Amino acid sequence: MNRLQRPTPDSADEANHASDDLIRTYKAWKGSNIFVLGGRLIFGPDVRSLFFTIILVAAPVAVFCVFVARKLTDEFPHHLGISIMAVAVVLTLCDIMLLLLTSGRDPGIIPRNPHPPEPEGFEGITEIRPGLTPPLRLPRTKDVIVNGITVKIKYCDTCMLYRPPRCSHCSICNNCVDRFDHHCPWVGQCIGVRNYRFFFMFVFLTTLICLYVHGLSWVYITRIMDDEETTIWKAMTKTPASIVLLIYTFISVWFVGGLTVFHFYLISTNQSTYENFRYRYDRRENPYNKGFIQNFMEIFCAGIPPSKTNFRAKIPMEHAILPRTVNGGFISPNKGKDIGDVEMGKKPVWAEALREISGDEEQRSGEDGFYKENLLPDVSPDLIRFLQRASSETL
Repeated sequence: MNRLQRPTPDSADEANHASDDLIRTYKAWKGSNIFVLGGRLIFGPDVRSLFFTIILVAAPVAVFCVFVARKLTDEFPHHLGISIMAVAVVLTLCDIMLLLLTSGRDPGIIPRNPHPPEPEGFEGITEIRPGLTPPLRLPRTKDVIVNGITVKIKYCDTCMLYRPPRCSHCSICNNCVDRFDHHCPWVGQCIGVRNYRFFFMFVFLTTLICLYVHGLSWVYITRIMDDEETTIWKAMTKTPASIVLLIYTFISVWFVGGLTVFHFYLISTNQSTYENFRYRYDRRENPYNKGFIQNFMEIFCAGIPPSKTNFRAKIPMEHAILPRTVNGGFISPNKGKDIGDVEMGKKPVWAEALREISGDEEQRSGEDGFYKENLLPDVSPDLIRFLQRASSETL
């Protein structure tokens, strides 16, 4: 009797099945970012503040063009009056473009590791005996040499990697960012190695716009004084828009102007805001300082490094990330809550780790699959029984 053979799927069905298991990287991204245009633009979770910042820049310039620059066009000969309005519009458009370049690009995100790195000297899983607590953590810090100076780098539990020098983890975007400067709420994005140049240019150009509008508002008031031969107070009453602009730009220039001066100092000494407040390089040697000219060339003349993540690339869909044993212990996959994140003030607890793993497996299988080998291939039954016994004693 001939056996019935199961028909093999054709190549088209295999291709369709393979495409169903693929997903764009930005759709599976574990950070808190917001992606636009199919992953071509990447923003921080507080991107709404970007629209507020645009209004703060564009609104006073619009008032200036309507109530001040338009009146000054008749006060100057030839096309000089038109150029006053044209310069204000061009500066504002460039400023908004720099703002979008700062907010809508990858600031230098370091991709997460799917598994923690192997500890040095790792020789396999050590035997766990009752009464002995297996080690959970990799070394918290490592020493690396930067320009002949020893620098400590920290292990990130969320991204499961040792952060490169000058890298830090942003708690708002939930990403490690290369040459992390700060998270700016006004642009709704981290400031890092790939957008710091545009951020400084945006702040600097905003300062110029404030000075430009402030100065020409005074020019318009003096014109009224000369034409009507009146006092400055009566001239101000005839142009309330100029008074509003004078007050607004005077207050704003202290903020953006001070920020410009501060970042000018940081660039000249090759520091980031994070390093300046944390390490105080004025009291210790700065391993990144290359001299005044070289520091500025590094920011404005060097090429912007390419993004380390292709957010539009297709990757296999991960149905679940299994925990992995490390030198007798395990590190649970990150699901927005780190187990034992020292930076967040939490400590590793066996009961919490066990509850998280058991909860993940119950969601996947709907039954008691915690003991199945296909679900936890790297954890032995002895380890599981030991963890349960330790958790019951803790609870």
